[in-house]
Amino acid sequence: MEQQDVERIARAALRELGLPKAQLTIAPIAGRPGYWDINIHGHTPSLKIRCGKGSSPQWVRDQIFDQYNQ
Repeated sequence: MEQQDVERIARAALRELGLPKAQLTIAPIAGRPGYWDINIHGHTPSLKIRCGKGSSPQWVRDQIFDQYNQ
């Protein structure tokens, strides 16, 4: 999955969570292919998701929801 895909899915999920204009920084995690760090400015800790080739948008969304609500 490409960075722009992760960002698109993250923005949609965060809108559903009530953050329609969230400021995000999304970056791959060094040394861990298929792992992404999603930093939502003003929200700690950052979200760490796993996705790669063949991952569904629903899988990414579910990880965001699970971690955001913890």
